[in-house]
Amino acid sequence: MKLRVLGCSGGIGGSLRTTSFVLDDDVLVDAGTGVGDLNIEELQRIDRVFLTHSHLDHVTSLPFLVDTVGWMRDRPLTVHALPETIEVLRQHLFNWKLWPDFAQIPDVLNPWMRYQPVTVGERLDLGQGRSITPLPANHVVPAVGYHLDSGRASLVYTGDTTVNEALWPMVNRIDNLRYLIIETAFCNREHELARTSRHLSPMMLAGELEKLQRQVDIYITHLKPGEYEAIMEEIQSCAGRFAPQMLLTFQQFEF
Repeated sequence: MKLRVLGCSGGIGGSLRTTSFVLDDDVLVDAGTGVGDLNIEELQRIDRVFLTHSHLDHVTSLPFLVDTVGWMRDRPLTVHALPETIEVLRQHLFNWKLWPDFAQIPDVLNPWMRYQPVTVGERLDLGQGRSITPLPANHVVPAVGYHLDSGRASLVYTGDTTVNEALWPMVNRIDNLRYLIIETAFCNREHELARTSRHLSPMMLAGELEKLQRQVDIYITHLKPGEYEAIMEEIQSCAGRFAPQMLLTFQQFEF
């Protein structure tokens, strides 16, 4: 499996892009502004989109993706998400007011997009020995992370989350875990904002990593623009023994 980072920022501006990853050439994990860097042929090859939650920085490119290449494809794009996330998309995005409902275009029997609910802990087969399993997340809206498994090695992406007791027993059972991508959105001085918005600060991250029982490479995502350096300095100060690195746009992982 090859995972390419299309975007990993908590905001936009210049080279910054919000969260999205492309797995091999046929799966997206989240659909932030980074999807816009894919060319038409690359967009056309995407068969599945796995969403962590309904917030705009993770779904904003989904309407443009379907609108751009839906008519070029011979089968619908499948959007995998929690039932609550799917309901938000139906009511507030693909509602004919903000954007057309591509689950009904050109008609309900032959749509350009279809929904498939996911369940935490339920493994989905992606073919070619690949699988993806939703993991619990703790955010202000219903959310998940994802465990990507090639059979040889695994990567866990937490999605947006704060302190999350339910996550670590599942992570610690992954024998072939190689990479962990975990968010830290705010500096320690914004600890209360992180807690209220259910994100992590460096001190909260340090507490979460103490629950990790495997030796893995750790990457930090979703940092707020303008605070990258400060957040990473604080992470090194309170969680440096875990050797976390800042995730970078266009970075690639093979596992």
